[in-house]
Amino acid sequence: MKFGYWTPVFGSWLRNVDDDTTIGSWEYIKDLALRAEQIGYDLTLVPELYLNDIKGEKAPALDAWAIANGLAAITSRIEILAALRPQYHQVALTAKKIATIAEIAKGRFSINMVSAWWEEEARQFGIGFDGHDDRYTLTHEYTDVLRGFWTKSPFNFKGKYFEFSNSYNEPKPKNLPKVYAGGESEAGRNAIAQFADKYLMHGGTIDEVREKIKDMKERRAKTGQTPFEAFGMAVYIIIRDTEEEAKKELERITTIKNFKDYENSYKDFTSNSNLDVEVNRYDYSVSNRGLRPNLVGTPKQVAEKIREYEKAGLDLLIVQCAPMKEELERIAKDLIPLVR
Repeated sequence: MKFGYWTPVFGSWLRNVDDDTTIGSWEYIKDLALRAEQIGYDLTLVPELYLNDIKGEKAPALDAWAIANGLAAITSRIEILAALRPQYHQVALTAKKIATIAEIAKGRFSINMVSAWWEEEARQFGIGFDGHDDRYTLTHEYTDVLRGFWTKSPFNFKGKYFEFSNSYNEPKPKNLPKVYAGGESEAGRNAIAQFADKYLMHGGTIDEVREKIKDMKERRAKTGQTPFEAFGMAVYIIIRDTEEEAKKELERITTIKNFKDYENSYKDFTSNSNLDVEVNRYDYSVSNRGLRPNLVGTPKQVAEKIREYEKAGLDLLIVQCAPMKEELERIAKDLIPLVR
């Protein structure tokens, strides 16, 4: 099992708590990354939203690509996985940008293709927002164009959204960047089975994850491509010396103080994502259904649950926690050795 963590571009991951010391600043993020790769984390996912999904649209949110570029320059081992929403990035320019960051990172740069879900954010930034299935069609074609620019000179392409003729985009990346993607709808799964190297999931129960992995393996096989390279999941982890202490912390972070602060993103997320399970306000206390796997308890208890996810086919956990510096240290010291 590999362990990654979410870069806190929004600061805290806790929607209901105001006293988390996680800071959405470059200095905090830089120190976190340098320490994380020292203590054994394999990857950091840099999420992309221009509004703050956690604390509300009036709160600060850092740019994912500026952060990813900075992390590429200062780290030496950890994989940097930057979220990419096609609607917000002109494809040819982005192909060059990715090739350049991949060179800075010496092959440690990957992209997480996201079809986007926050309609209000798109409105505020003047970005078009197509229907759900159309967004996945765009994401698929966009990924094909990226790979075309990375591998062909000159590049020619004609599709539904893009057309290029006799186009040059140099230099090529020395190692083709890996493409991660996640989605639960029928359209999303079908598209991802065709274009992604690795499949990511929101937090889910072992049965839910086992079903998704089985389903995606079958869809992938029908495409005639090589199997998915890995399956990952978003998780929020709470470990304490006793189960009682861990549950007390869980109760603290899931007690809703002011739902109105993030009501807009909650409604957009649940209505525009075509999720295959219901997301309640408890789940939405942290992002990406990280509490659903229930990785809460003593290190030994949580390690046992993680091993069950491994048996179900999971290869990667991308961790949220709070406060991040202290809890990533605790997880690296007390939990990861029990799993590995």
